[in-house]
Amino acid sequence: MTFRISRGLSRRRFLAGAGAMGALAMPYLSRAADRPVVTSGVQSGDIGADGGVVWARADRPSQMLVEVATSESFANARTLPPIAALPESDFTAKMLLENLPAGQDIFYRVRFRDLAHTGIESEPVVGRFRTAPADRRDVSFVWGGDVAGQGWGINPDDGGMFTFATMRKHRPDFLLHSGDTVYADGPIKSEVTLPDGKVWKNFTTPEKSKVAETLDEFRAAHKYNFMDEHLRAFNAEVPVLVQWDDHEVTNNWSPSKELPAAYKERNITLLAARSARAFHEMYPMRESITEPGRVYRTLSYGPHLDVFMLDERSYRGANGENQETAYGPESFFLGPAQLAWLKRGLLNSRATWKVIASDMPLSIVVYDDARNKKGSEAVARGDGPPRGRELEIADLLRFIKTSGMVNTVWLTADVHYAAAHYYNPDKAQFQEFDPFWEFVAGPLHAGTFGPNELDNTFGPELKFIKAPGPGNQNLPPSAGMQFFGHVRIDGASGQMTVALRDRADVALWSTTLDPKPV
Repeated sequence: MTFRISRGLSRRRFLAGAGAMGALAMPYLSRAADRPVVTSGVQSGDIGADGGVVWARADRPSQMLVEVATSESFANARTLPPIAALPESDFTAKMLLENLPAGQDIFYRVRFRDLAHTGIESEPVVGRFRTAPADRRDVSFVWGGDVAGQGWGINPDDGGMFTFATMRKHRPDFLLHSGDTVYADGPIKSEVTLPDGKVWKNFTTPEKSKVAETLDEFRAAHKYNFMDEHLRAFNAEVPVLVQWDDHEVTNNWSPSKELPAAYKERNITLLAARSARAFHEMYPMRESITEPGRVYRTLSYGPHLDVFMLDERSYRGANGENQETAYGPESFFLGPAQLAWLKRGLLNSRATWKVIASDMPLSIVVYDDARNKKGSEAVARGDGPPRGRELEIADLLRFIKTSGMVNTVWLTADVHYAAAHYYNPDKAQFQEFDPFWEFVAGPLHAGTFGPNELDNTFGPELKFIKAPGPGNQNLPPSAGMQFFGHVRIDGASGQMTVALRDRADVALWSTTLDPKPV
């Protein structure tokens, strides 16, 4: 469940009022073997200038107890009202902290109090986040997607999910997670024999030995990832802005998805509903009142940056060859309501940079039937004028141009390699748009693939690519081809520098973009 706590205050008032609240009153040192456990670390997310969401999970029915402070010592910490963590939410709890000081390091400490024995509390777990700035200071963030895919799970011999440790060293303001947060359709075997005869050894759990079908199995897919020490350490220090793609449910899912034989549950809509519930339980997202369970949302991180998080799964038409050439339900990708929301948001934004967080690339061809190269899973339909799902994107790009918007950048993942595309109307079949960049990063911890075909409808010019190449697909993380993106925005000039890096923190490619006046 989510609890909204609002304390309108400056940093001085925050500290001045805290002393009266005192520390947690209930003793927590009692019968150690019976104490609740914080099972999956702590997370924060969906941060803004006034605060953000904090998350944790217990091992039993409990109350989540949160202290919040503006110093690591927790001097003058404020104790917030407890909230319940019940079986109905798999013992997860989220609290929205509002009206905190802007541009401030915030420290939070989480305990769980046993509901059956209220004198017993867990050990505390500490996390931190930085609220968005009110002034034009430097901003730094990382992005990527695709975690524990293709059967490559937590392998201690390979250092676990090591890319998260690499990203953490950069001390980013947040992670923009571009989807495929889990592979609910991807069982994790204890051992995988590699082409060179070496054996990849996974840490495994019973729930990850099969595809996820029940609500508890979908929950277990997320909890599996949280078992990695690098991911937990990252989550405790770096807020996550999360969106979903297909593997939170099953590969390439859409309303028309024909499920493979591994599934006893044949209803794709029911699977998606269970997946969505688990997804929202397991991440620190601000929840929509107007549309509960909505993924698309705007997050502002200071005067230089607005992030528009898209949902390219929930409102799409069916995958396949039958998408309409004219705009209609079969060709929906974002859907009318989300597209209208995005246009309004871009039009009203006064941020220097408008980052459009897309869980799929615009012009990389992704087939629904990859073996036979049939059907469209993504936007791209192949070379030519816009058709099917491309019509929505053409409409959006035309709107951006005619409205005079500047400084839009697209960030994405999905295809399991790193790339930079410059969209040039002079090279495009559809030309009613201003030039812009799209950057692709990932996987964070999954098999590496590619490269895929590029569709010339919107004129992408390939400026950089790092991919395994033909005949060398599904490389394990041990091959080193795990990629993330790193963005820095200079507070004084507003310049944006985008770098594509690998898990060893090697800078593969970078470019600096000069902003146009807003």
